[in-house]
Amino acid sequence: MEKTSLHGMWSSRLAFILAATGSAVGLGNIWRFPYLASDNGGGAFVLVYLACIFIVGLPVLIAEILIGRHGRRSPITTLGAITRETGASKGWTSIGWIGIVAGVLILSFYSVVGGWTLRYAWLYLAQLFGGAHITDPAAVFGSLLESPTELLLWHALFMGATVGVVALGVEKGLERAVRFLMPALFLTLLLLVAYGATTGHLGQAAGWLFRPDWSKVDAGVFVAAMGQAFFTLSLGMCAMMTYGAYLPRDVSIPRTVAIVAVCDTTVALMAGLAIFPIVIAFGISPEGGGPGLIFTSLPLAFEVMTGGIAYGLAFFALLFVAAWTSSISLLEPATAYMVERGRSRKGAAILVALVCWALGLLTVFSFNLLSHVRLLDRDLMGLIELVANDIMLPVGGLLIALFAGWVLKDGILREQLAGMPAWGFTLWRWLLRILCPLLVAAVLINALF
Repeated sequence: MEKTSLHGMWSSRLAFILAATGSAVGLGNIWRFPYLASDNGGGAFVLVYLACIFIVGLPVLIAEILIGRHGRRSPITTLGAITRETGASKGWTSIGWIGIVAGVLILSFYSVVGGWTLRYAWLYLAQLFGGAHITDPAAVFGSLLESPTELLLWHALFMGATVGVVALGVEKGLERAVRFLMPALFLTLLLLVAYGATTGHLGQAAGWLFRPDWSKVDAGVFVAAMGQAFFTLSLGMCAMMTYGAYLPRDVSIPRTVAIVAVCDTTVALMAGLAIFPIVIAFGISPEGGGPGLIFTSLPLAFEVMTGGIAYGLAFFALLFVAAWTSSISLLEPATAYMVERGRSRKGAAILVALVCWALGLLTVFSFNLLSHVRLLDRDLMGLIELVANDIMLPVGGLLIALFAGWVLKDGILREQLAGMPAWGFTLWRWLLRILCPLLVAAVLINALF
């Protein structure tokens, strides 16, 4: 008898692709990937990155989704059931705990940053109706970070938007949201790329991204590409395992994850084609991407360029949507587990969101009241990022590869990957057993040392 998820099911493969792409596409695609590419050999980095996606990203992503679809429950419950079924050690359920805890920690600071995007979208919307212009972006951003009250407000609003979707369930909440948000994200990106073309610098921007410079490729570039490939696909935090639990049985996992990877990479490259023409046209220093560029440098260009207010609104709305779809996937695994423990969907989502919001206070205060506190030479937000992003996610991904490659029974794997060519199955399992653990371990060691 075919198992179904008590949380609901995606209505189609398209719904899953939109949800999984929404989970993968985040702020890192838009403010980090383009600059990693331009600073590390352009097209050479892109090719190395795509190789990393194939060698590590896709095998682990396939493994995570098939584990979820086989179990049809939250990661912790699924892994517990599979260990009983296979006679494996119950210690493997730690994968689920690592993923859920990492997701909660990441969402705690991701929501604060998501609040920044919401704040700036509001500022540009206000300008369309006569609001004050952002003439000194550095002062505006600095003022935001120095105000615990304002940060808490936007942090709460962003978390509220996230819990509002998750509380409605898979079909009425997650699926309805991504069916609207992901097309809106792609359309906005297309419009921003089209505007970038009007600056006359689209060709130069494309050169930064796609012209290969192999002289810049060294071991560090490979590690950077591997880390980006691993983190951009939301691996190790069990979000994809949870989404896989809602995937219909007749959907091909390998073909579907390939589409997700293509969509995720396409968004990252389009973001570069949207941002770099503005950077070139107005002589802005890229500063390696990140908040420095997004919240202090680009607004200077928006202030003087034709249609800059509308462009700024569209740009920060894009950032908000990218952050929102990712935060939904971060909240879902812990919510699903709480539902299986007897709580209502709404109550579980609110409880987990409150925990994330409360932990987010450490990030909020790391910019002001507790800015003097430093541990391991990092502020509080940096410390949480280190533990969750740099340690827990690689550990989770490493354990997922080992579990699927060496512990799961051959029958389970072949049942979930029915239709996969024999050579493809053999290659996938070899990558999962040998290369993936070695390369993910290299990323983990690099992050630590």
